[in-house]
Amino acid sequence: MTRQDDSFRIGYTITPPLPDDAEGGTVLPVLEAEDDLGNEYSDRGGAYGTSDDGSHTNGTLTAQPALPEGARSVAVRVTFLRGGEEHSYEVALDVPPAAPQRAKRVSPGP
Repeated sequence: MTRQDDSFRIGYTITPPLPDDAEGGTVLPVLEAEDDLGNEYSDRGGAYGTSDDGSHTNGTLTAQPALPEGARSVAVRVTFLRGGEEHSYEVALDVPPAAPQRAKRVSPGP
């Protein structure tokens, strides 16, 4: 899991790889998430593809809004939809610490 300014991203690997579109239709992963403070997060999409050697699928899913400072864990449910079927998986993930804030450069006035 990585934090973004307005969201967070979850990376995943699936073995064996997800089937391609020619094998029965597109697989659509849908994310649902709730942190340990009770905040819920919306699925903002993602991307996935088969590894170069064909042995697995790598992907990412993005959720919004950004995680608050006090959140320590996120309960995640990913549902894979395909051809009228759905398969769900649940996992609890630790929230990584927030990245240190960078100082903003201020241009000197005239």
